[in-house]
Amino acid sequence: MNAPIPGDAANVSVAVAVPPDLAFEIFTEEIDQWWRRGSKYRVAGRNRGIIRLEPEVGGRLFESFDTDAGPRVVETGRVLVWQPPSRLVFEWRASNFAAGEKTEVDVVFTPSGDGTLVRVQHRGFASLRPDHPVRHGQPVAAFIRAMGLWWGDLMTSLREHAAARPPRA
Repeated sequence: MNAPIPGDAANVSVAVAVPPDLAFEIFTEEIDQWWRRGSKYRVAGRNRGIIRLEPEVGGRLFESFDTDAGPRVVETGRVLVWQPPSRLVFEWRASNFAAGEKTEVDVVFTPSGDGTLVRVQHRGFASLRPDHPVRHGQPVAAFIRAMGLWWGDLMTSLREHAAARPPRA
């Protein structure tokens, strides 16, 4: 992970009780199962939708769901680095980002005891203007803290999903 610019990155880590190859697989292939639902975490909000991460550099991170107007697909980003089972980097664009605005999510999977330490760094917020809607009017420190809590919620879900998953045969 790159050294962040102050106020630029939220950093979160979680220990999961599975080896790195399985942690990477769960993070990428089972993303829809562990990623929390609701308007705080998904564009679909309360609508039933699916989040998918295409497994290759250039692959999309997207959410698809039905609306009253028909099916909708929202691309959140593209995979920049695909290095199973150790690292994944993808662009992240919130639904209120303008064309060309983006941040990056860097996920590193490191062996730790009998499991894996999953570290997430969501960076690039310094490139967004201070009054950007994604910040919800929060000062930089409060916004980065809120992003850390948001990712912390998601990583708790990842850990719980990995722990409840049946062991591999």
